[in-house]
Amino acid sequence: MLLTSLYVPTMKYGLGRYVYGLAAIAFGICAFAFHDINTWQQVRALANDPHREILTYIVATIEILGGAAILWPRTARAGAIAVGAIYCIFALLGLPAIIAHPLVYNGFGNFFEQFSLAAPAMILAARWARLGYYAFGICVLSFALEQLFYLSATASLVPKWIPPGQMFWAIATTAAFALAAFALLTGFKARLAARLTTAMLLGFGLLVWLPALFATPHSFENWSEAIETFAIAASAWVVADYLDRR
Repeated sequence: MLLTSLYVPTMKYGLGRYVYGLAAIAFGICAFAFHDINTWQQVRALANDPHREILTYIVATIEILGGAAILWPRTARAGAIAVGAIYCIFALLGLPAIIAHPLVYNGFGNFFEQFSLAAPAMILAARWARLGYYAFGICVLSFALEQLFYLSATASLVPKWIPPGQMFWAIATTAAFALAAFALLTGFKARLAARLTTAMLLGFGLLVWLPALFATPHSFENWSEAIETFAIAASAWVVADYLDRR
C-alpha cells in the first residue's frame, strides 16, 4: 500500500523543509520591503477593509517568524502550523472570485496555488500528513488544468531562446503536471513524480522569474511570483522527502 507508517517526526524530513521555511520568510520580507499592498494578489480581497494594511503586516510577521521556526527541529511543527494557516486563509480569500465567476478557471487556479503551499505544512505537522500529501496531488492536477485553459499565456512566459519553441514547452509542462498528478494520486511512481515536479518548478523559477527580476528588480509582482514559484517547488520537495521516509 502507498504511504505506510505515516507518522514521521518533523525533524526527519530533508532539505525541502528548509527551502519551505526560507520561502515563507521571503514572502514576509517582500511585503515589508515594498509596502505594496494594492498589488499583493493574496490580500486583494481585503481591499475594502480599513485595517487591511495593519492586517497585512501582521500576516507578513507571522510568515517571517513561522518560516524561521520551521528551520529549527524543536519549533518546526509549530512554525508549519502557523504558516500553513496563513496559506489556508489566502486560499479562502480567493473563494469570492470563484463564486462570482464559477466558469472562469483562474479563480480555481489561484485557490489551488495557495492551497499547494498549505499542503506541506500539513505534512510537516505530521498528524495530517496523509491529507497534505493528497491535497498537494490535487493541486498539481489543478496546475495542469490551469496551464491547459490558458495555454497561450503559459507559452508567452517561456523564454524564446529555449528550443524548440514556446508552445512546445507549454504543452510539455502541462502534460508533465498531469502525469505527476496521476502518479501522486495513484501512488504509481509517486516518488519519482514528486522529484521531477520539484525540478520542473525550480526550472520555472530559474528560467522565467529570475531573468524577470534582473530585468525589473523594483517590480513587486515579479518578486511575488518568483517567491511563490520557489515556494511551490519547496512544497513539492517536502512531498518528495515525505515519500522518501514512507
